[in-house]
Amino acid sequence: MNMKDIVENSIIEQWAKHFARAPLQLNKPHQADAELVELPDGHYLAITIDTVAEEITTGLYQEPYTMGWVTVMAVVSDLAAVGADPIGLVVSSSLEPSRDKKFVFEIARGIQDACVELGIYILGGDVNTTPSISLSGCAVGLVRKDKVMMRSGLKAGDVVFCSGRIGSGNALGLARLAGLPAQVFPEELYRPRARIRQGQLIREFASACMDSSDGLFTTLDQLMRINDLGFEINCEWEKILAPEAYRLCRDTSTPFWAMAAGPHGEFELVFTVSAEKVDEFGKAANSRGFSPIKLGRVQSSPKLTLVTSSKQHLDIDMAPLRNLLYTTEGDMGRYMEEFREYGKKWRLT
Repeated sequence: MNMKDIVENSIIEQWAKHFARAPLQLNKPHQADAELVELPDGHYLAITIDTVAEEITTGLYQEPYTMGWVTVMAVVSDLAAVGADPIGLVVSSSLEPSRDKKFVFEIARGIQDACVELGIYILGGDVNTTPSISLSGCAVGLVRKDKVMMRSGLKAGDVVFCSGRIGSGNALGLARLAGLPAQVFPEELYRPRARIRQGQLIREFASACMDSSDGLFTTLDQLMRINDLGFEINCEWEKILAPEAYRLCRDTSTPFWAMAAGPHGEFELVFTVSAEKVDEFGKAANSRGFSPIKLGRVQSSPKLTLVTSSKQHLDIDMAPLRNLLYTTEGDMGRYMEEFREYGKKWRLT
């Protein structure tokens, strides 16, 4: 499994080759959700940036509150995935001059409510006038050197977990692409949360961690390529999917696997724990009211194997699906047609 089989990975590599590597940086490209820079006091500075723009221009997010909320959650989730304690964030808001004050207020309200939810603060930022909306957040935090989590480090036999149920992101994507009435899947159902507190517990036990912002199967596929190890995942959809995503599939006859294979995820943490530490981790999680979902295990062969409800073992190749937005050149009609064909090819229902 080659990292460069994925178009997005190749684009990142093309950019990264132009820049000198910071001598105190721990992680290499792709190796962690946030950049990790050594400090002299026994910590790493964790810093990350993310932008909400294409989700707006494509019509995925239509409510300004969602735009503001996700701007915060997306970037803070990267801190959670490395086990960092947040310091705060700065935001850059680029809006068309024609936007009215009510619209701007709703973006700001979404940003502030997300900060209150996480117990963090906006430290400053920038405002710009542009032809289309673009909202960026840059978050910083600290993590002890002996507690840092990265995407690398898992081993065969480790147990793989998810911090919570997934699928609401792809449910919203399906509703938008299929042109479903707003009441079928209201946008307000998509309110993902960065798992900072859970990450602070997970860092005590995890061998590797990554957030699910690009969807569950994409996250597993990327971890597989980084570690050259695979996963065997038990597809117990009623247990894995968020109730609203499960209900949408049932009501629209959409296959459940689509909620895990689509490219628009949430900000759950997908992480691995060694078999020797699983019981201890379970007790610690239970004592904090945290109920992670056990997805399966790490296998020595670098492939993503799905175990269906009928106990079939199906190996799927996510590379064509991860590259689909590029190969269809953004044509959403073609994208949906080819997306469905992969399910048939994989014999998933």
